[in-house]
Amino acid sequence: MKAKAFLNWSSGKDAAYTLQLLNTLEEYKVEALVTTVNSENNRVSMHGLRAEFLELQAEALGLKLKTIALHGQVSMESYNKTMQDAVSALKTSGFTHSVFGDIFLEDLKSYREAQLQDVGIFAVFPLWKKSTTQLSKEIIASGVKAIVVCVNANVLDKSFCGREYNEQFLEDLPKEVDPCGENGEFHTFVYDSPLFKNSIKFTLGDIVNKTYKPVSKGSNCHKDNTTWDTSFWYADLLPN
Repeated sequence: MKAKAFLNWSSGKDAAYTLQLLNTLEEYKVEALVTTVNSENNRVSMHGLRAEFLELQAEALGLKLKTIALHGQVSMESYNKTMQDAVSALKTSGFTHSVFGDIFLEDLKSYREAQLQDVGIFAVFPLWKKSTTQLSKEIIASGVKAIVVCVNANVLDKSFCGREYNEQFLEDLPKEVDPCGENGEFHTFVYDSPLFKNSIKFTLGDIVNKTYKPVSKGSNCHKDNTTWDTSFWYADLLPN
């Protein structure tokens, strides 16, 4: 019997490809997608994607969707409490495994494992330690279709935002940028994949720059408020 699992769904290519890989394995059955959403603007955290697109993705995949609302300036303490409550509720519903699309960030993997261990949920990382050069090509070749919806303005210019994630995009990336964007250089939205019942229609809206003030120490994901990146380009996708 397959273990009941939920996939931490970013809305992007790595999560979509992770789901495809899991469907080839006998160990796990993904029955839900879990995504954090910024409660201030009702958009996917980090990606800036309108939350309604999550519903469209879940519908296309035939999976349940659970969104977790988080304030934009949530403290690490509050973040951990909110996530533990949400995961505990999933465990009560019979879920035993939490799946991530992380590839090589050791600190993040250790953090996720420790937090889930406290709740009694096992962490699964199907893409772990794969070559991102090879993985990026595999994702594209697999039939995952994605558009870049957010780029870190400190490493990529505006022209990379709103582009299709394809071989040409990879060729145009500066050498220092990871081809999967694993260091947060860019984020994507998947509008079609072999697992989708239908392609998601959208219109590319404005591409805007957002600059954020450094937050105080202890805020989510930013241990050192003097080093984290604060300027991003976002492509606003509009549902058709």
